[in-house]
Amino acid sequence: MSGIDYREDGNVARVTINRPHVLNALDAESDSELRRIWEELEVRRDIWAIILTGAGERAFCVGADMSAPAVRQTGLEYWAQERPGGFGGIACRRTLDIPVIAAVNGYALGGGMEMVLGCDIVVAAEDAALGLPEPLVGRIPLDGGVFQLVRQLPHHVAMGLLLTGRQIPADRAMAFGLVNEVVPRAQLGDAVGRWLDGILRCAPLSLRAIKQMVQRSEAMTAPAAMRMRFPALVTALTSRDSEEGVRAFQAKRQPVWRAE
Repeated sequence: MSGIDYREDGNVARVTINRPHVLNALDAESDSELRRIWEELEVRRDIWAIILTGAGERAFCVGADMSAPAVRQTGLEYWAQERPGGFGGIACRRTLDIPVIAAVNGYALGGGMEMVLGCDIVVAAEDAALGLPEPLVGRIPLDGGVFQLVRQLPHHVAMGLLLTGRQIPADRAMAFGLVNEVVPRAQLGDAVGRWLDGILRCAPLSLRAIKQMVQRSEAMTAPAAMRMRFPALVTALTSRDSEEGVRAFQAKRQPVWRAE
């Protein structure tokens, strides 16, 4: 068993880290399975949104399984390994154009927070907590944490978290802009559903184009990015869905998207 549950609900993929006995920490097998899932989803046109969460009520993911053989590596040995996409293959992945919602149902620490930083929309239970505690055990957030955090937060806010390893509650993370919405635990599923509904009302090819444009233009100025021919942009603008959207608007009806 890989410890990763995967199921599809229409055009939605639901990915659950199911290792609650270790607070959904990833070992080599579960990390490998997540990477396989992202690689397969990248070429799927029929999946329009992804929900990533953890099993149980205590944790989204607390990073690497410290009981696993991998932790016997030195920090230098770990850093020297190739880990495309960062922690769980999602922390800094730039080739997955499908919108990803993180449903943070508990602790998101270390690699777990790195995965949250790699998602597009983050909904958290009010008793969830986030942090990068690696320095407290003599390690470093190498799988996207350092570089993602300083790009997503003001410098001093990011450094305050990185240089103390402290955890912050979900509402504080929302105040910093790391989380989109915080709700009571019992309402987490409904809140995620509302964000999902908002995604599914939009043309899937348009959303793929938007995400690809954002991901592939991070190092560009806005004028330079506007001159780029992003593949997903061309696909969206020449699609049947782009015509369907205009027809539906003119007819005052809901569009029927086909991702083609």
